Amino acid sequence: MSQDTETRPTAAALCMTMATLLIGGVDTLIIILSEQIGLWQFHFVRALFAAPLVMILPLLGLGTLRPRRIWAIAVRSGLVGLSMLLYFSALALMPIAQALAGLFTSPIFILLISWIFFRQRVGFVRISSVIIGFIGILMVLQLKTDNLTGLTFLPIAAGFFYALGALATRTICAGESTVALLAGMWVMLWIMGAVGLVVLAVFPIEAAEGSAGFATRGWIWPIWSSLKWLIMQAWLSVIAVFLIIKAYQLGEASHVSIFEYSVMVFGPLYALFLFDQTLVFPQVAGIGLVITAGVVVALRSRPT
Repeated sequence: MSQDTETRPTAAALCMTMATLLIGGVDTLIIILSEQIGLWQFHFVRALFAAPLVMILPLLGLGTLRPRRIWAIAVRSGLVGLSMLLYFSALALMPIAQALAGLFTSPIFILLISWIFFRQRVGFVRISSVIIGFIGILMVLQLKTDNLTGLTFLPIAAGFFYALGALATRTICAGESTVALLAGMWVMLWIMGAVGLVVLAVFPIEAAEGSAGFATRGWIWPIWSSLKWLIMQAWLSVIAVFLIIKAYQLGEASHVSIFEYSVMVFGPLYALFLFDQTLVFPQVAGIGLVITAGVVVALRSRPT
């Protein structure tokens, strides 16, 4: 599969929307897994389950595992991997609403970095859509100032590093195979998981019960009750991350990031059907703003 830097905003938006449809459900599995195993074991084991699926992708003609610039993929993988560690830690330490709200500061960081460091022209429509989408997310999550604590900065840090990873996908990793970028991320998460497990084995920390001990829990065995969730999380994540990487290859980061807001449409739907969580009117209105922001960008975006 040939890779280039052609900008295709519609295809990028479609890839991102399909990815968020999957992620909206995948992230809910962390609620279950965080009470059974630890963060580092989670990344270590699920990377092993993800590996066969990633290796099959080249056989399907979806790309090559061979990187053009190993250093570039390593840098991007480190940024995305760090973002995921912070985000999944936040999911276990605070309400999912705060974790998502923090992570979704990434489009703001992308716009700021693109404008300040890359001198990229950011139009009024795009800026307005980011603002509208972000307000919509706050309404969906019902985030209030009295809910803010020191832990709020954990997912915000995840959002910052995720933004850097998204920009790296389009800049230093331009021309790389989607599969090579995907494999690089999983290898990095496996390494991070292994390092965390070794550190906790050498310097054990007494982990709290339940999800509160997710980030400080070492190796747990047996994990038979967690395997089905780990396999599901790994395989769906491979597909979702493949689509995310492809989206950032096809479109500008500041454009593509808008469509990541759609996870806040799918997330509440999964919560409704899986956990019987209903929505109040401000949340429904917020979803409307998120959809509006996405539609405006899809209709008005043009290659620059």
